[in-house]
Amino acid sequence: MKLLMSAAAVCLAFTAGQACATGPTDKDAIAMVERGAALIMAKGKDELVKKINAKDKDFVQGELYLDMRDLQTGIVLAHPINPSIVGKDLIDVPDASGKKYRRDIINLGQSKGKGWIDYQYKNPTNGKIEPKTTYIQRVDDVILEAGIYKN
Repeated sequence: MKLLMSAAAVCLAFTAGQACATGPTDKDAIAMVERGAALIMAKGKDELVKKINAKDKDFVQGELYLDMRDLQTGIVLAHPINPSIVGKDLIDVPDASGKKYRRDIINLGQSKGKGWIDYQYKNPTNGKIEPKTTYIQRVDDVILEAGIYKN
């Protein structure tokens, strides 16, 4: 009983730091996108592209990472996990369920400027296709994205 109470106390003490959580939260995704937006405003999008591609710890944290796409074309400008898609037009390539989610990302970015998009994507920590929800935000002529897996 004493051990159980100690474990519960440790978990409660570290909940804010995600020590007992199963993965990143929606708040973590929003915070990462906002860090990226702040960096663009302070130093420009080229600096953020460098940090994303270098897997900077502010923008890559396990299965949570930031990527950037062009607002008009949907072409990926920076991606820390799958650099092979950078520079490619994948706007009409569907996810595992057939959803053209990249087009949804562009439409949401152009119409509302920010929000959430749901789709299926490969989780970099386990290699499995899983449901994912991604927070997107338009910053000038790009869209920043950070998503969490709903496993």
